[in-house]
Amino acid sequence: MLRKDLPTRQQWAIKQKGRQPVWRCSTVTISQQQAQETAPAVPRTAPRTNIRLALPSKGRMAEETLQLLDDCQLTVRKVNPRQYVADIDQLEHVEVWFQRASDVVRKIKSGDVDIGIVGYDMVSEYGEGDDDLVVIHDALGFGGCHLAVAVPTYGEFGGVHSLEELAAMPQWTEENPLRVVTGYNYLGQKFLSEKGFKHFAILTADGALEAAPAMGTADVILDLVSSGTTLRENNLRELVGGKVLASEGVLVANRRSLMERDGVIQAVKDILERLEAHLRASDKFSVVANIRAESEEDVASKIHQHTDFPGLQGPTISPVYTYDSASGKAVHNFYAITIIVPKPRLYDAVQQLRAIGGSGVLVSPLVYIFDEEPPRWRRLLKELGLESKF
Repeated sequence: MLRKDLPTRQQWAIKQKGRQPVWRCSTVTISQQQAQETAPAVPRTAPRTNIRLALPSKGRMAEETLQLLDDCQLTVRKVNPRQYVADIDQLEHVEVWFQRASDVVRKIKSGDVDIGIVGYDMVSEYGEGDDDLVVIHDALGFGGCHLAVAVPTYGEFGGVHSLEELAAMPQWTEENPLRVVTGYNYLGQKFLSEKGFKHFAILTADGALEAAPAMGTADVILDLVSSGTTLRENNLRELVGGKVLASEGVLVANRRSLMERDGVIQAVKDILERLEAHLRASDKFSVVANIRAESEEDVASKIHQHTDFPGLQGPTISPVYTYDSASGKAVHNFYAITIIVPKPRLYDAVQQLRAIGGSGVLVSPLVYIFDEEPPRWRRLLKELGLESKF
């Protein structure tokens, strides 16, 4: 039997045990045959030759996606801000389509769009584990948050601090299920079932979920959490063990498009190359210093043995020539070294270089670090079974 997501009617059920009025939802079941008869026909994907990249159309996720692409020299050119179609000069034959985050996933899943950037929470909720969705880059460095269960800090939930304690509360029955309000119906149903909850009802809402427990329209919420400030300001507490998944921006594509559509796999490689080069460099500095030494080998030994920063494969070393006024000749007693340093450890690196005779330390931000090929590219080819073709 199939359960409909939305009830056909609602009944008042008011308990007189200190609880607020409760909306009780009746559930209607239909047979598999009825579901097939009433289900709308799935539209066929229209034939096309271009490659489609879908991006979020609104909100912070949309802004940060465009900023990341711009930082990777993939500037989205939108002639009219009201248009939903744009292009990227550096990606020939690629159309950019702005869509709601949920529709980005749906249209990649159906094949109407080939590639997209969206939050991993959206991929998990609307993708529903579909094998046609391939996550190509799982850490784009923005939109970080997690999906979690939160309860009120007062009343019958005042002493509840873990998901296990919530499940053990005796009042949850078939007639009185735990009411969970969320915008993530699929993930909520899956998570709570896997955690052993037997009596619960998923209630759908799009926004202001934090108000539902105080209004008496839900017992707990399942929502995205970033800093936790919104939960605290609404007298809610995230439960230990209640984290469903971590989410941030991801690059995703349709598996059939990658394997069958001309140009899609190459477009993905071009995008991935730029993303990985930029993201790898974004938290690092290039540091140059002069070190007094007898030879290049002497400098290299000092760096390897007495610092934590040997560089990518090793330090780059070159002689520094100074003018000797006594002889009228250029001489070199110093060597310039270049190393790569994580931003949080910049001052540590400067102190260690000074300790081995370093001076004149110059620091520059890095924009890109290009590898021989993006690590995730080889991983993608392996997943698609295309290693021998590239």
